[in-house]
Amino acid sequence: MRLGAIEAGGTKMICAICDENGNIYERMSTPTLTPAETLPAMHKFFEDHEIDCLGIACFGPLDLKKDSPTYGHITTTPKLAWQNCDIVGYFSDLGVPVGFDTDVNGSVTGEATFGIARGIKNVVYFTIGTGVGAGILCEGNLVHGMLHPEGGHVLLTKHPDDPMEGSNCPFHPNCFEGLCAGPALQKRWGVPGKDLTEREDVWDMEAWYIAQALVSYTMILSPEIFILGGGVSHQKRIFPLVRKYYAQFMNGYLKTKQLEDLDSYIVCQSLDDNQGLLGAAIIGKNALEAK
Repeated sequence: MRLGAIEAGGTKMICAICDENGNIYERMSTPTLTPAETLPAMHKFFEDHEIDCLGIACFGPLDLKKDSPTYGHITTTPKLAWQNCDIVGYFSDLGVPVGFDTDVNGSVTGEATFGIARGIKNVVYFTIGTGVGAGILCEGNLVHGMLHPEGGHVLLTKHPDDPMEGSNCPFHPNCFEGLCAGPALQKRWGVPGKDLTEREDVWDMEAWYIAQALVSYTMILSPEIFILGGGVSHQKRIFPLVRKYYAQFMNGYLKTKQLEDLDSYIVCQSLDDNQGLLGAAIIGKNALEAK
């Protein structure tokens, strides 16, 4: 089976040909400019490669309601050129079923199918990079609801030593994304996160915020595993700090086998940053099977 996959990110778009076993045969990448500049090359890639279906895991917000007149559209994204872009419709003339979901739901699907969450039915995946997003698997099903989870905008208590006034979010002075995403790191410390790798105080504060969010999600969703992806996941020193603060904030309230082994409960993405692409392929495969 030849599964077409698109991981549509705010910085770049990746197209690939995969199979149902998690193999990636060919790929191409293009910067996320305007739709008119970006989409034609992606369409041409799939025209040149025979596929049975196409899965799109996309930045949002998105309209995922299939009975909606704007199903398949990117909606109120801050990337203004992409507002109201009918990304599903653009690829409909390929003549294959098209599956569509958020980029983080693509990532959690990839990890649950091929990665560290394989066989686990209740999973929360966070990408912490340019923004913060949550992909949620509940009893084996992706969570959508009235829209889709906007997990980066849960509200947190600010660290008493945080030098940043407010946050980097234009909507919330104390949300997860506004305090933890890459642009927040740069606003707080004056340089990008990649230049802060040796600053223990930077990652200690970052871990304090992440742990706070994970405790809230534990209480609400009771996941069996948390997976952290995005740029922050490359800072390996942050994982012991997150686990330390998570245990501190939990304060012994819950007693489960998962919480007795936080090294296996709060983990790094496991698919070398291919989880979103592989998840998109499976989203396409699901659309094919639904047909």
